[in-house]
Order: sequence, then structure tokens, then C-alpha cells
Amino acid sequence: MAIDYSILAIILVFSPLFMAALVGLNSRRISDSVAQFLTCLGVSISAVAAAIMFHYVIIGGNIVHIAIAPWLESGDFKANWAIYIDPLTAVMLIVVTWVSALVHIYSVGYMSHDAHKPRFMAYLSLFTFCMLMLVTADNFAQLFFGWEGVGLSSYLLIGFWYTKASANNAAIKAFLVNRVGDLGFALGIFSVYILCESIEFTRVFSYAREYLYGSEELEGMVTMTCLLLFIGCMGKSAQIGLHTWLPDAMEGPTPVSALIHAATMVTAGVFMLARCSPLFECSQTALDVVTIVGAVTCIFAASIALVQNDIKRIIAYSTCSQLGYMFFACGVSAYSAGIFHLMTHAFFKALLFLGAGSVIHAMSDEQDIHKMGGIWRLIPATYVMMWIGSLALAGIYPFAGFYSKDMILEAAYAHGQNTGTLAYWLGIIAATMTAFYSWRLLFLSFHGTPRASKEVMSHVHESPLVMTIPLLLLAIGSVISGWVGVRMGMITPHSGFWRDSIYVAGHNPIEMAHHLEAWVGLLPMMVGILGILFAYAAYISRPNLPALLKAHMRWLHTTLLNKWYFDELYDRLFVQNSRYLGSVLWKQTDARWIDGIPNGAAAVSYRFAKVVSFIQSGYLFHYNFSMLLGLLFLITWVVYRIY
Repeated sequence: MAIDYSILAIILVFSPLFMAALVGLNSRRISDSVAQFLTCLGVSISAVAAAIMFHYVIIGGNIVHIAIAPWLESGDFKANWAIYIDPLTAVMLIVVTWVSALVHIYSVGYMSHDAHKPRFMAYLSLFTFCMLMLVTADNFAQLFFGWEGVGLSSYLLIGFWYTKASANNAAIKAFLVNRVGDLGFALGIFSVYILCESIEFTRVFSYAREYLYGSEELEGMVTMTCLLLFIGCMGKSAQIGLHTWLPDAMEGPTPVSALIHAATMVTAGVFMLARCSPLFECSQTALDVVTIVGAVTCIFAASIALVQNDIKRIIAYSTCSQLGYMFFACGVSAYSAGIFHLMTHAFFKALLFLGAGSVIHAMSDEQDIHKMGGIWRLIPATYVMMWIGSLALAGIYPFAGFYSKDMILEAAYAHGQNTGTLAYWLGIIAATMTAFYSWRLLFLSFHGTPRASKEVMSHVHESPLVMTIPLLLLAIGSVISGWVGVRMGMITPHSGFWRDSIYVAGHNPIEMAHHLEAWVGLLPMMVGILGILFAYAAYISRPNLPALLKAHMRWLHTTLLNKWYFDELYDRLFVQNSRYLGSVLWKQTDARWIDGIPNGAAAVSYRFAKVVSFIQSGYLFHYNFSMLLGLLFLITWVVYRIY
């Protein structure tokens, strides 16, 4: 039976929305098990449909483009509500739907003791729909709708435990910081329309290739447009300067961290860079900015992860660092390497987050790695999964990160120039740090003598199958996804895998990366092994070494522990000044002037009336006396005027 791929695409995108609405609007009428079944079913249907669509688009060489309905029309401006699936979107669909399906299933076990499971599952499915709308958009307006939709869903999920003040504050912080990036994104969309007189991807990118590339007259406008779009990417993908929301977002349930803040939403910025590659290729300045920001974020976030003690925050800063790799890959025009790392990273970082959730679940909600230890025999399945995720993250052969992260570094080195070389060496240093903090987490969490109380240790147990099976499937993806991607030609020059979905104007650094000296490709794994050995020396063979280093470098440790004081800086520059300005506007401008003028007039009228009211005594002789005084005053005035 022939498959109608148009209908399949609609089912793929709208199945999670249907289940989210069904469960969310009836959350008080249906049971927890029914809510979990329906939402898991909806996302699983999308995952199966995404696999079929991937074969149709990638293997079959097709593109699916469906204009569902007209959406925005104003004069010559038009934007349809559409579904557009090309090779770039097909890869993103696999990542979004499969990771989301596994997180939904994992959540059945992780949230088993929560009182609001239907609401949580509805939020997860709503997020999945918004992410699918983002990656299947065929114009900037629809992409912006999905962009804001995932921001809303993230706000709801981070603040899911709304009785916790820290969760509410984290949700508000994420929302506000992303508004800064989204303002840049919105201005970028306006600039795109001014430049190209359209916001449809096919028309904009065709115009960019034909008229904007190499245009000296429009170079400044193109650079400004790209930088505005990039500000949106910085906010959503937590790059340095707009990164402060991501670690605090760990206040949400762990499945939220795995789905939104590791595998899908935070990679939306990388996806948009790759989607807009024809535009960014027209501005070398914009590409250089992307490269520098990505490279600095890469090492900056890794340095903070070295000393953090919260198991989820360590992985969160690791996510920031890995996003930096993806960004500088796009900055050196190695978009395919950036998307390849996005795919592999989604598997092993979701594995690490869900593995951390399994540890937290086993340790009675404890998240401080210094209060763990000695549990690897008690939760062996989780322990093995965390090892697999850490090996993939460190880029050790043959795990997925070895293929994708190494290709990014090789492409940066092949790109050369100042920015590419800088990105390569910062990436190498960050790779060493990544291996170190990953094994620091492993050794402190699982090895050594138990540092938790006897009561907590007595309850340590392996997670149920509904949690460990998603871990196993993600572990398989963490092992084979890199090899599969290479075999399919994702980072092979002239393989035709990406076709026209990614555009590189000049020399392709991916092609040049295949002709480098051997040491360039081997160095990333070598420093990864070195980082593991450092962690072993510091936390297993010589456990007193960290304390000695901390004593001799206390200023550096304090700086890293306080996250380079970005939160304190922003508090001083923006929060306190905003509060002061608000206080002045409230107490001086509003209360004293705006309210003062009408209130003052009312007060004068009140006082005058109060004085006059003394005359109204109620005695007739007082009134006659007043009339007599008035008459005498009037006669005196008339006589004075006459004579």
C-alpha cells in the first residue's frame, strides 16, 4: 500500500499536540496511567513517522513541502502555515521525536510519585509539538512561532514544581534572558524582509546566493541581519553572555533537563544557523563572530563545570560547552559537522541527564556529588550507562563523540585563519577539561567510600525497567550514531547527503579536514584520555590532591565556583538598577507627580470645603448676620465707586 507522505507529515507534527490538548484539558478527569499512555503514544507515533520520513527524504532523495493554510497576509507580505522537510529537517525530526519519546517513557517511572503527572506529560507533548513546528517551518514567521512555543513550554516545565521559589525564579530567569535573544531574532526577521522582500526560506536563500553574496554595497546590511539572527541563537542556545539561564533551569524535573536543555530546544540556535547558511555565507564578519563566541563559550563553560558539585549543573555546563563546539563549527562553515555533533550529542547528553536522574532517584533526591560515593555496585545498570555517556562525551573511540567532535576540531584547524586556529586550540583545551569533569562526576558519584547517611544508603536501588530501558536505547545511540552518520555520508564531502539544505560558498572545511596531518585528528582523543587520567589521579589514587590545589589556587576555585561572577555582574548592572529605577518611577514620578497633581487639587478642594462648612451652623440669626455683613459690604463698595 502506497504511503501518502503529506498525511504522514501532518500526523508526525500534530500527533503530540492532539495528545497534549486531550490530556491537558482533561487532566482532572483522566487517570495518571491513561494520561501517560496517551502522551507516550502520541510522541511514539511521531517517532515512527519520522523514521519513515527520514528514509523517504534521505534515501529516496525527496522533499516534502505542504502548504496547510494561509497564515499572514498584508499587501505583498505573505506567509503560509506549512510543513517543509528536507535532509536538514529530517535529521532534526529523528533527534526530536526519538529523544522525546524516550524521555516520555522515562518520565513514567521518574515522576511516579508526583501528584500532577497528567499536567507534566501534557507539557512535554506540547513542547514536542512546538519543536516540530520549529524544525518543519518553511518561513521565518513560523519558525519564530515554534521558537516562542518552545520558550513557553520551557517556562512551564522549569517552573513545574511551582511551590518551590527556586523553580519559579529559574523559570522567570529563563524567560527573561531568552526575551533578550528573541528581540534580536525578531529584528533579524524584519531585516531579512527589508533585504529580500520575503521571509520564505526558498526565496530568501535564493536571493542571498544570487544577489547578496559578494555584494559590497549591501555587506553592512547583511552583516547586521546575520548578527541580529545570531543574537536569537545565543539566547536559545545559551552562549556566553546569554547563558546564565541554563544552569538555573536544572530546578525543573530531570526529564525536562534531558529533553529541553540538552537534546532539543537548546540546539534550535545551531539548527537556525545551518538553515540560514546561505545568508551567513554572505558575511565573513558574522561568521567570525559566531566562531569566536562559540569557541569562548566552549572553554568558558567547561572551566565552570570543573568545580561544580550539583550533578545536574555539571552536565548543564557541559551542554553549554558542547553547544560552543557546534557554534564554532558553523562559524568556520562546517555546518554539517555542527549538525552531526548536534545529533550525536543529543543521544549521549540525554543519556547523561537521565542517568543522573536515575542516580538522584536512587539517592533519595540528593544531587550533591560530594554526598554520594560507593554506589556503583548498588546501581550497576545506571553506572554502565553513565560510563558510556561519559566516553562518548570525552570523544573516545569508537563512541559517537569521537566522530563528531573530532570532525569539528579538524574542520576548524583546516579552516585556518585566526578564528579557525583559535577555535581549534580552545576546543582542545576544553576537550581536556570535558574528560576531567566527566570522570570527576563518575568517581565522586559512584566510587570511594559512601558519604551519604546510612538511612539514604539503605534505600539506594536500581531504577525500574521503565527508566533503564530508555537509558539502554540512548546508550546504543551514544555508541553507534557516530558510526552510522559517517557511513551515511553526513560528514563526507560530495556525498549528497545534505543536498541543498546546507550551503557553503567557498572552500568546504569538511573536505579540507580529510587531508590534514594525522596528529590534528588524534590530539582530541589523546587529551581526552589525559583528562581521564588526571581525574583518576585526583579522585582515586591521590584523593588529597584536589584539596591541595584548592588551597594553592583558592582565588581561581572561588571564581569558577561562582561561575565567573556573571550572575553577580548582571545583578549589579541590571537587576539592582532596574529596581532602583522602578522605585524612583513609582515613589517620585507616579506617587508624587502623576498622582500628586489630581490628588493635590482634590486636597485643596477638601480643605476649602471644610473651612466653608463652619459657616453652615444651622442657626437663623447666624445666616441673617452673614446677609447683613454682605449687604453692608455691597453698599460700601457701591458708595466707594460713586464718590
